[in-house]
Amino acid sequence: MTLLQLYFEFFKTGLFAVGGGLATLPFLQDISVRTGWFTQAQLSDMIAVSESTPGPMGVNMATYVGFTTAGLPGSICATLGLITPSIIIILLIALSLKAFRDNKYVDSAFYGLRPASTGLIAASGLSVLLMALWNSESTTLLDGIQWKGVILFAVLLVLTRWCKPTKKLHPIFFILGSAVIGIVFGF
Repeated sequence: MTLLQLYFEFFKTGLFAVGGGLATLPFLQDISVRTGWFTQAQLSDMIAVSESTPGPMGVNMATYVGFTTAGLPGSICATLGLITPSIIIILLIALSLKAFRDNKYVDSAFYGLRPASTGLIAASGLSVLLMALWNSESTTLLDGIQWKGVILFAVLLVLTRWCKPTKKLHPIFFILGSAVIGIVFGF
């Protein structure tokens, strides 16, 4: 039954998370709350692992959740659930592409999806930022700030935006450097 539930939950996510991997985060937060398969802290780890590994972030996260929930069969079911809607939609579009290629309603529908996708990604980015920089279990403002994360964020912002020698470095160097700092300082 868990395998079927994994497939169904990620099928819904794949059906409505338009805009890529970060757009799946609100759905994953909802899955976490409703099913208890993973915590918000584990979701932060999933984001880090999914961003650091090759492949689409949404697929990596589905595989991760499925594996931690039900092992290899769970990872297969969750991944298939996530990609099934895309496969169906792509097949339907391919079958009817010529008929709807210049249709103004189809063009308008895709144009209308842009703000929804932007909103999902912006909400996800804010959510990730808050998870990384704020301890939601604290009761006061100053106790809630995760100072190590804030300092790392500020250093990375300066290095990637305003420091000429490091501004043009490949992002992998910053990812690896952040991983080392996280390990050394116990993030």
